[in-house]
Amino acid sequence: MSEALVSRLVACADDGLILAHRNGDWIGHAPILEEDIALANLAQDELGQAMLYYDMIEALTGQTGDQLAFFRGSAEFRNAQIVELPKGDWAFTVLRQYLYDAYQHVLYDELINSSYQPLADAAGKIRKEELYHLRHTHVWTARLGLGSAEANGRMQRALDELWPYTGQLFTPLPDDATLIADGIFPDVAQLLSRWEQIVIPHLEESELTIPNEAMLQLSRTEHTPHLDSLLAEMQLVARADPHASW
Repeated sequence: MSEALVSRLVACADDGLILAHRNGDWIGHAPILEEDIALANLAQDELGQAMLYYDMIEALTGQTGDQLAFFRGSAEFRNAQIVELPKGDWAFTVLRQYLYDAYQHVLYDELINSSYQPLADAAGKIRKEELYHLRHTHVWTARLGLGSAEANGRMQRALDELWPYTGQLFTPLPDDATLIADGIFPDVAQLLSRWEQIVIPHLEESELTIPNEAMLQLSRTEHTPHLDSLLAEMQLVARADPHASW
C-alpha cells in the first residue's frame, strides 16, 4: 500500500509544482495589474499544496520536497501533461486553470473523507483554496468566452488544444486499485462525469463548443518535451551547488 500511496502523492505534488511554475511565467506580464497579483497568488497556493504532499512523502520515504523538486529528471515526474504545456496566451492559461480547478474541486470533495488521515487533513486545507480558484477562473472563462470575437476565438482555440489532455487527469495510476479498496484515494475515472457536469454547461454558456476529439488516456510516465525545458530552468540554481545551504 505504501508504494501505491507514494506514487499517488507524487503525482498530486508534481501537478501542483509544475502548474505553479507555469503560472509563475506570467508574473509581471499579465494583462492587468490586479490579475498579475491574483495569478501569482494562485501559483503560490499551488506550490503550497505541492509542499503538503511532499511533506507526506517525506514522512513515508525520507525524501525531502527539495530533493524531489530539484533533483529528479523529467522521466521521474508524475504530473499530468496539461500542467507542463507552455503558458500560451491569456486565454490558454485561464482555461487550463479552470479545467484543472474543476478537477481539483471534484477530487477534494472525495479526499476530505480519505481513510489516510494526513491526506484527509491536507485535503481539507486545499479544498478551501480550490473553491476560490474555481470561482476566479469560472468568471474569467465567461468573461473571455462572452467577450469580443477575438477573445472568444482565442478561448475556443485554447479549448480545442487543451480538451484532449484533460483525459489524463482521470486515468488511474497502475496501483490505484489498492488505494481505492482501502478508501484512501478515489477512483479518478469515476470523477469524470461530475467534472463534466461542472465544466460542459459553463463552457457552453460561455459560447464555446466542446471539441469532438477524444480525451487522451495517457500514463503519467509520458511527458512532452516542454517538461525538460521547464525543469532545466526551475532546477538550475539548486543543481549548480547541490550541497548549498540557503
